[in-house]
Amino acid sequence: MNSILKYALIAAALGAVVPAHAHRAWMLPSATVLSGEDPWITVDAAVSNNLFNFEHFPLRLSGIGETASANKAANERTPSQLQITAPDGTQLAGENGNTGRYRTTFDVHLIQKGTYKLALENARLMATYTENGERGRWIGELEDLQANLPGSADDIEVVQSNSRMEVFVTSGKPTETVFQTTGEGLEITPLTHPNDLYAGETAEFVFTIDGEPAADIDVNIIPGGNRYRDELGEMTLKTNADGKVDITWPAAGMYWLEAELDTTEGVAPPVTRRRASYSATLEVMAL
Repeated sequence: MNSILKYALIAAALGAVVPAHAHRAWMLPSATVLSGEDPWITVDAAVSNNLFNFEHFPLRLSGIGETASANKAANERTPSQLQITAPDGTQLAGENGNTGRYRTTFDVHLIQKGTYKLALENARLMATYTENGERGRWIGELEDLQANLPGSADDIEVVQSNSRMEVFVTSGKPTETVFQTTGEGLEITPLTHPNDLYAGETAEFVFTIDGEPAADIDVNIIPGGNRYRDELGEMTLKTNADGKVDITWPAAGMYWLEAELDTTEGVAPPVTRRRASYSATLEVMAL
């Protein structure tokens, strides 16, 4: 094989693999710590190769007020329901929502004092199979699975997936009401308040899966602005037996945190694999 063809094949193989890992979904608030009597934030939501840059497609959201659908072709997935939890536990709606070519934006009026949580949660069941030598796929609810699988299907894999994306914003004094967990999927319990993070200091977070400690899972932390760096600057840590991870922030700025669980343990047929993920955008202040 000549060298030109060899490197062309390598590049093609990398091109088929890298985008699946490089595209990251995120929400970016204009601020995470605010004061004053009538504060607002604006939030950008997108999927991109470079963190917090708009260059791939928008996150389509519902629950953000009037939304323009200028670019449905860029992201045909069903919009995710945005959940905004106020410090007293009540649910709010986003305002002034708009979906453009590369990002979705919306505003949040922080009427109450305390900590708010902005969250996107998704759960789905996906089955893949082989029928007459060709691969097929079906996505739906567990109770509808058997009725939608071909009778001659082989090599069936059924994946139960849960994903959660969160942002925390505080107006005035931090509170902790929004940290209550549901006991479903991969969740975080902050031992250090996520709006009290400082460069050079160590924050402690506990991860749980279905309410139990998520031990020995990878937690990846990437600083924003990787478009302007030669290296990603990623930190990869592991939770301990209690699901706890300690993160020492190297510098001030916006960070994207992600944890994932991919396992065949503890699943009940017909499910063959369980996948759960958690991500958050965090702001680290300078001392």
